[in-house]
Amino acid sequence: MKKSLALFSLLVTQIIYSQNFSQYVNPFIGTGGHGHTFPGAIVPFGMVQLSPDTRVDGSWDGCSGYHYSDSVIYGFSHTHLNGTGVSDYGDIMLMPTLGNPSLNNQDYSSKFSHKNEKATAGFYAVKLDKNNIDVRLTTTKRVGYHEYTFNNGGNANIILDLNHRDKLLEGEVKIIDDKTIEVFRRSEAWATNQYIYARIEFSKPMKISKKETNGKQEDRLYTGTKLALAFSTSVKKGEKINVKVAISPTGYEGVEKNMIAEGQSNNFEMIRKQADGDWNKELSKIEVKSDDKNKLSIFYTAMYHVFTQPNINMDVDGKYRGRDNKLYTAKGFDYYSVFSLWDTFRAAHPLMTLLDRKRTTDFINTFIKQYEQGGKLPVWELASNETECMIGYHSVSVIADAMAKGITGFDYEKAYEASKNSAMQDIFGLNAYKQNNYISIDDEHESVSKTLEYAYDDWCIAQMAKILNKKEEYQYFMKRSQNWKNLYNPKNGFMQARKNGNWYEPFEPREVNNNYTEGNSWHYSYFVPQDIPGLIQAHGGKEKFEQFIDAIFSAPNTTTGREQVDITGLIGQYAQGNEPSHHIAYLYNFVDKPQKTEEKIKYILDHFYKNAPDGLIGNEDCGQMSAWYVLSSLGIYSVTPGKPEWETVTPYFDEVKIHLEDGTTKTITKATSKDELKKLGFENVKPAKEFNYIEQTAAPVIAADRLFDFSTKVEITPLNEKDKVYYMTLDDNDKNARKAFTAYKGPFTINKTTQISAYAERKGIKSSVTTANFNRRPNHWDITINSKVNPQYMAGGKLALIDGINGDINWRKGEWQGYQGQTFEAVLDFKSPQQFTKLSSTYLQDSRAWVLMPKKVEYYASMNGKDFILLKTVDNTVDPKDEKVQIKDFEADILPTETRYIKVKAYHFGKLPEWHQGAGGDSYIFVDEISAK
Repeated sequence: MKKSLALFSLLVTQIIYSQNFSQYVNPFIGTGGHGHTFPGAIVPFGMVQLSPDTRVDGSWDGCSGYHYSDSVIYGFSHTHLNGTGVSDYGDIMLMPTLGNPSLNNQDYSSKFSHKNEKATAGFYAVKLDKNNIDVRLTTTKRVGYHEYTFNNGGNANIILDLNHRDKLLEGEVKIIDDKTIEVFRRSEAWATNQYIYARIEFSKPMKISKKETNGKQEDRLYTGTKLALAFSTSVKKGEKINVKVAISPTGYEGVEKNMIAEGQSNNFEMIRKQADGDWNKELSKIEVKSDDKNKLSIFYTAMYHVFTQPNINMDVDGKYRGRDNKLYTAKGFDYYSVFSLWDTFRAAHPLMTLLDRKRTTDFINTFIKQYEQGGKLPVWELASNETECMIGYHSVSVIADAMAKGITGFDYEKAYEASKNSAMQDIFGLNAYKQNNYISIDDEHESVSKTLEYAYDDWCIAQMAKILNKKEEYQYFMKRSQNWKNLYNPKNGFMQARKNGNWYEPFEPREVNNNYTEGNSWHYSYFVPQDIPGLIQAHGGKEKFEQFIDAIFSAPNTTTGREQVDITGLIGQYAQGNEPSHHIAYLYNFVDKPQKTEEKIKYILDHFYKNAPDGLIGNEDCGQMSAWYVLSSLGIYSVTPGKPEWETVTPYFDEVKIHLEDGTTKTITKATSKDELKKLGFENVKPAKEFNYIEQTAAPVIAADRLFDFSTKVEITPLNEKDKVYYMTLDDNDKNARKAFTAYKGPFTINKTTQISAYAERKGIKSSVTTANFNRRPNHWDITINSKVNPQYMAGGKLALIDGINGDINWRKGEWQGYQGQTFEAVLDFKSPQQFTKLSSTYLQDSRAWVLMPKKVEYYASMNGKDFILLKTVDNTVDPKDEKVQIKDFEADILPTETRYIKVKAYHFGKLPEWHQGAGGDSYIFVDEISAK
């Protein structure tokens, strides 16, 4: 009987895999607009992404190396990123040409037409117009296969340019024989120390016909940080040259093993069919039925994009390069790279828990090894480098979700230890977060987003602790998971930044600024996935929260503040093109209005995903944008990864079959009950034992004039009207200042520079202490600024330049004034003539952020405010190419000078030069304190 069942199961599997799901994949979806995808050849989760490069400038819409609007191909490289917002990869670039070889990419590049371009799952083809060469590409996991057909006879060249795209730190080419070379490339871009090795095999003998290097030039070895070679041979009309390229992150030994394992075939068509079969195997995990071929293309391309990464990052023998740059061997799991976790924890990883539990286990085992070798779990890992891009520590979400859903195969205790380690760091505002239960602008930029995302991650760690029966640690992290309450403003219902103990004003929820990550308050005010009932209660109940959800969809569909290209696909302020909005439409389910979820989800599925190059409404972000589509079209979504259940909506397709790893098949129709959908795939998971935990009391706000002339009124307000407030003042010059906390009874006045601390208490539970500093003006000067400040960088107004409070090296905290594309000029009025011997003004440089030191600063004096005499010029000594964030005081010692007015003139750097990523843009001057002594 068992043999019969096994045979039947095998037969069913073969029938499923024999269906041609890959025919619906359109790799061009997302290559236009802002999708940032690439059209080239890859197998599921493959190390090789063999694709054309039409962009070499690192531009935002060229992050993947290709954009559909382009008409020139520079070459075909073997690594690419799928839909990211930062440019990288493009390693081991080859380009076929005809005639006299050139190593200048303007010469060896070629025009092409989309009419002569084709892409399918695991295959890419194009005609290079310049020399009438047909290129076909396919791949295995670790070996790229090229076929070049030279439609004209003559001198054929294959260009290898190691300076393609990112910065070459070390390059090496070893000639093994006339058909084989080995290549080493160490480069720097987003990931600052990338290693890749390659073994290239030509189908016919080739000779070096041209070389360019600034290192060794021996008979069989070429090195340098500038390195390009042309390999040439004569060809007849119609002749083909095939090239196989194996890659490895570990070394020449690894790349040779990879070539032996996956590069022995000389049959291009067989490898192409094999790649197509690999895709059919993965795509067949979900069968959808539709008469609409466009919908089938959108769906299966979405699955294709989800399964494009993370990428296998080990050799066939399991050897890989660890986070400490040492070599290790994976035992019992596959090691991966490219973890865009801020994006993918939301939908891509939850989808994988349904479709691929084994690979989910491999991802988590990879996380654990990166923790052991690199000191912490990945945040945004790329090529064994931690980029520290984006925020949170969302590896813990992936781990908690797997544990909650009963996925095994990794060490739960070690995973928990690694997760807790991430939460107990003192970086990126975590120190203030742990101490104060929230992050303020004074502590760290993007303070609102970081507080909210850390709080969710802490809830995930608490769920792990619960599963592992760690009661005290569960209670600790559950308390931290409530830290969102400290940034929830009950007066307006928004998550609002706090500065110096008070709410940051002026407040506009549509404003994109440095208090939020790729978004604004609208996008983040719904991000409490760990405590949606608590958020509803804070709003005053389901009806009011429903109105608040309605409000984001009906708000004006334009943002204010900083231009943020990631915010796309707007319905009101809801932004489908960026991740923070992705769960919001499902929140209607929590207020008993599922029909509104139905309406919004169907609208998004219908309008924001198309079978076209611009068919993605925003960055693909390593599969997240597509995973949202896949899950939502199945009728499920994980609003709270870490809970073994889905939020539901009516399935998009009439019938869906999901083939799970255990051999079972789940069939979904529009009539499938919501209760059945809610536990889809996790029906047998038993919840862990519940523990009690303490409700957090939110910290009060302290309001007063931060800078005042003679006195200011102080008002302290609890965030919950039921809380009692206690406060303390500290003034070292005033013996009568309070040295202990006392009950707050109402507003009071201070007339000296004072520090005030306060906490709230409810039912014996104290909040964290809010501390604020209020400064009496150190002078009564006036200042007139003759330049136009950028409204994003005002530092609180013109007096910020003479308030005695110095800007922090982290300029995103908002203490600097920013002036773009103009010389800064200000006049200080001391109200009466005074004598000075020292003048200074302070500036900041962050070259990557377009902020550069002024070329020079001039100081002038005047008695009448009209006629100025130059006192001194201070020249800049900081190299504009220096990317270190730094502060410089342009100090001038002058002869004793009596004057009423001082003019400061700081000459801006000008347009950003060619070497800068923002070449042609206007640089900024950031200025803070101006002083005279």
